[in-house]
Amino acid sequence: MARRRRRQRLPQDPVRVTIESVSHDGKGVCHVDDTTVFIDGALKGEELTFVYTNKRKNVAEGKVHEVIKPSPLRVEPQCPHFSICGGCSLQHLAEDQQILLKQGVLLENLKRLGKAEPESVLEPLRGPHWGYRKKARLGVRFVVKKDKMLVGFREKHSNFLAELETCKVLHPDVGLHLRELSDLILSLSIYNQIPQIEVAYGDEQGAFIVRHLEAFNDEDLQKLSAYAEKMSLHIYLQPKGPDSITRLYPLDDEKFKPLSYTLPDYDIVNEFRPTDFTQVNMDINRKMINLVLQLMAPKAEDKVLDLFCGLGNFTLPLARKVAHVTGVEGSSELVIRAKENALKNGIENTDYYAADLFQDFSGMKWAQQKYDCILLDPARSGAKEIVEYLPKFGAHTVVYVSCNPSTLARDTEIMVHQNGYKLVKAGVMDMFPHTAHVESIALFIK
Repeated sequence: MARRRRRQRLPQDPVRVTIESVSHDGKGVCHVDDTTVFIDGALKGEELTFVYTNKRKNVAEGKVHEVIKPSPLRVEPQCPHFSICGGCSLQHLAEDQQILLKQGVLLENLKRLGKAEPESVLEPLRGPHWGYRKKARLGVRFVVKKDKMLVGFREKHSNFLAELETCKVLHPDVGLHLRELSDLILSLSIYNQIPQIEVAYGDEQGAFIVRHLEAFNDEDLQKLSAYAEKMSLHIYLQPKGPDSITRLYPLDDEKFKPLSYTLPDYDIVNEFRPTDFTQVNMDINRKMINLVLQLMAPKAEDKVLDLFCGLGNFTLPLARKVAHVTGVEGSSELVIRAKENALKNGIENTDYYAADLFQDFSGMKWAQQKYDCILLDPARSGAKEIVEYLPKFGAHTVVYVSCNPSTLARDTEIMVHQNGYKLVKAGVMDMFPHTAHVESIALFIK
């Protein structure tokens, strides 16, 4: 019978240290004896005391107890919940320095894991720091001990929900109304059977998807509909899996206005459903699209392959500039949306394929063609399988948009040292201000 490991007792007294560096996720790093300690809320060069929150053999975690000698880059967090909420981790660092920290993370990953350095570093793309987040999944829970309904994000390093009154990074129609939303949920008959609300906003319209484990009664439905009317929202109900989602308000199709966002530089309107993947920060998204086209520099006669194309976020702007764009996406639902958006925008020089890009796709028609330029925009796991296949497409230019610098670096090593591409440019985009999330972009030329 295996013995249960006894939980190590944490030292209780504050420990004084000097912070040596900052980790990729924004924690201060120092060493105590032979232990590497990662400290929430600490900045490079600071002298401070911390208390342990977790400790293993050679690695420990802690939180700031008292800052004795602050960094000149330290600022007062604007959110009153910063110390407890796990949604943001960098509000104590000056806004203009947050993106430079992320740039350092990207370049360090490229050098260490990718064994490559860009010939030039792009100026970071910057945008709004508050009210930018148009998509989110909000946890919902009634806490008996507090006699409160909580709506929002989890506490730091915890599965418990943080007690939030407001959230300054969320779209204001949500972030400034968390208490009102909590009161609404608490007034419902099944308030303790609602684990989650998914939020999605377009340029002019918002939508909530309310996950519920038991059926609402008629009075509940009236309250939800009244709130939706007051806040100019669409409300959907989700009793089971994604296929069970149905619209509650508005039921009248004449009052229903689809979620959408515009790309004015390309005369494009993209419609989407609240469950579709879209970028959370539309200001940065528009700038990112412009940057992709600038880096790719496609010619009017070019054929472009857009991999992980989603609902056509890059596909349609590219189609305005080139002879033809082929979009490939793993989700058949998003492929349908991409085709619909192409049709609604009068774009006829695109075609789309649904394909699992992590499996063998070599027999598919699109995979047997040649392309001049390729765009990659994968999920956090990266695009290793595609990158290994890439030489068969014959493209002279590859632009890679990434939400994970470590997998971008891994794929860069293949691009540069196996596929014969040069890493010409790389940079970061401030898609998620105040968080440790790093959105980056790289240009490869054959």
